[in-house]
Amino acid sequence: DGGYDARWVHFRIGPVTIPMPNTAARRRALPLHDLHHIATGYDTSWVGEGEIGAWEIASGCGRHVAAWILALAAMQIGVLIAPRRAWRAFVRGRQSRTLFVETWDERMLDGSIGALRARMGLGRAVRPARTIDAILFVAWSLPLILGMVTLLSGMVALGRVIF
Repeated sequence: DGGYDARWVHFRIGPVTIPMPNTAARRRALPLHDLHHIATGYDTSWVGEGEIGAWEIASGCGRHVAAWILALAAMQIGVLIAPRRAWRAFVRGRQSRTLFVETWDERMLDGSIGALRARMGLGRAVRPARTIDAILFVAWSLPLILGMVTLLSGMVALGRVIF
């Protein structure tokens, strides 16, 4: 079942593995998230997860609080390691429809990928970004931006103390 029923999930970042409880809220959102990967074509690499995170934030995660949290974390990674791709995915997400507004049903797997993409508004060309898209992208990127500013400020302060 792809680990949907596992009690814990493990995220590997280089040589480090980070365990995380596989909560009921995460398990409810995960099949929809996985269908998003299939419909959008974003892979499951770190860059692909960053893209899907940006796309999900932009298109919305509905009442799935776990999806909002995990997508925001993934988007932050995407902004850090592949900012242009995260930006493009965000703009695309602003113009498409998420499955998070629906309740998971096994019958969602019965249709074609083309029909799924059409239902989500992914079959048409992406319009150029608007000013509101840029504002929202920066706003959703604030956790990363503030973290980087804090880190750099600390390094400067530490440098003044040491040198």
